[in-house]
Amino acid sequence: MAQSFPSKPVSLVVPYPAGGVSDVIARIVSPPLSKKLGEAVIVENIGGASGGIAAQKVLNAPADGYLVMQGSPNELILGPLANSAIKFKSEDFRLVQMIGSVQIAFLVRSDMPVKDVDSFLAFAKKSAQEGKPLSYASVGPGSFYHLLGEQLSKETKIPMTHVPYKGAGPALQDLIGGQIDFFLAPYGKSHDELAKQGRIKILAMLNSKRLESVKDYPAVTESKGLKGFVYSIWTGYFVKKDTPEPIMQTLNKALADVLEDPAVKSGLDANSLMIAKPLSLNELNKVYGDGTAQFRAIAKSINLQPQ
Repeated sequence: MAQSFPSKPVSLVVPYPAGGVSDVIARIVSPPLSKKLGEAVIVENIGGASGGIAAQKVLNAPADGYLVMQGSPNELILGPLANSAIKFKSEDFRLVQMIGSVQIAFLVRSDMPVKDVDSFLAFAKKSAQEGKPLSYASVGPGSFYHLLGEQLSKETKIPMTHVPYKGAGPALQDLIGGQIDFFLAPYGKSHDELAKQGRIKILAMLNSKRLESVKDYPAVTESKGLKGFVYSIWTGYFVKKDTPEPIMQTLNKALADVLEDPAVKSGLDANSLMIAKPLSLNELNKVYGDGTAQFRAIAKSINLQPQ
């Protein structure tokens, strides 16, 4: 019965390998969540298929709240639109709580002869005209970061080449190594370190204005050529849609308390996550429904086809 939930460890399923922003978030949230629930919370990293493998694992388990997926529109809304192997629909999940929004950083390889977004666009145009279109990374076909690359190419009318990876960690390694040209990436503090060491360049953040937490980097709205290219992506916790309401309430309340925990706030802030305010289950149903419609519209605008 729900009264006794949880009576055994809860798994927090992260749809990417260790080392990316998703994994960091899960490891900040899991200790205080475990305290609130009175049971161990175990982080499980399951990468692949743009998050589809992790999502399917949650759906294959009983709807009892013991498998919680840390997800975003990336895996749960875009995944099914982009990957014909993914058989679930966004509506098979319910959002239990938001955690926060991740800023998107415009990262390029360190030896690219550009200093800002506008010089990047000029360089990208010239490279494409010479038959060497710039390559960009994503965390999988049809992922949010793939859509951003497609949208960038469409808006600027500059051909670009998509290179999918299993997660942000491996993509970043290849950017550092110079195997790919750029990555519109979920921003993490590690990017800041890499930029200071001269191993990558951060040209801009895809924010509407320059934020205090990343004040060294221009907002994309400060550029001439990409003023309207403002995007971020939220992360939250999901369960299978038929999970009993009392279990949903228990998880919703526990995660709301975790969001107010000073250690969680400072941990998420240190990773440049914009923390969400706790919402009720009714509010979350609306957020997820609206988000689903919004991301489906973007996918349609670039004519995303399932592969």
